Amino acid sequence: MFDCTLKHVAYTLVLQPSFFMSKTRSYAQIPMGFRWFLTAMAIHSSFRVAPSDSQQGENHRITHVHVPAAWMSILVHIAAAIGSFLFSLTKHPLFPRFSGTSTEIGALFTFLTSVTGGFRGKPMWGTFWVWDARLTSVFILLFIYLGALCFQKLSFELASIFICVGLINIPIIKFSVNWWNTLHQPGSISQFGTSIHVPMLIPILLNFANFLFPTCILLVLETRLLIPSFLESSLTEEMEARG
Repeated sequence: MFDCTLKHVAYTLVLQPSFFMSKTRSYAQIPMGFRWFLTAMAIHSSFRVAPSDSQQGENHRITHVHVPAAWMSILVHIAAAIGSFLFSLTKHPLFPRFSGTSTEIGALFTFLTSVTGGFRGKPMWGTFWVWDARLTSVFILLFIYLGALCFQKLSFELASIFICVGLINIPIIKFSVNWWNTLHQPGSISQFGTSIHVPMLIPILLNFANFLFPTCILLVLETRLLIPSFLESSLTEEMEARG
């Protein structure tokens, strides 16, 4: 039942390409325009609205990029795992494209997380890198992304398994600051609220939205690029079968 439902959703996207192509063409301009607005607002709030931190000074503004990049590295990994799982069930050619693009984007965000985290931690730790539980688990996430990209050249089935197994690392990243004594500070945002002052929280949320919108746009555009070639091959197979 579950397998049939997933196949129905997947084939609806491809067997009705005119609907998908027209809708994405119509609505793509909205998030693209909104993204420039978010960029301007994020820059303004980071340098004009958010105050300087009493302990870290201006270096604290790196958090406005570091935290959203960390969120995106985890979110994109989950999206890539979903695409890999759906491919293992349906064998639909759209899902490898989706998961592969997600893996590339996730590797970029994870690298950005590590770099910005190093610059943020240098004044407090005296070094750009320590083998802290949080930093190490994020470093492992980067290697999971890079390993999946290498496996995709050999077998996407193998890359899918690697991405899905890598989900084990997500709760480790999340709860590492609670499970072990780490140099990295505990999470400031949870389901119970936040300890971050609103003027400092606004640029973080704006940058997160600014990262999320272009990521969604890129995934949709990558899917659009695959559909014409998929339809052409399907049409060729149909003509050969009739001939």
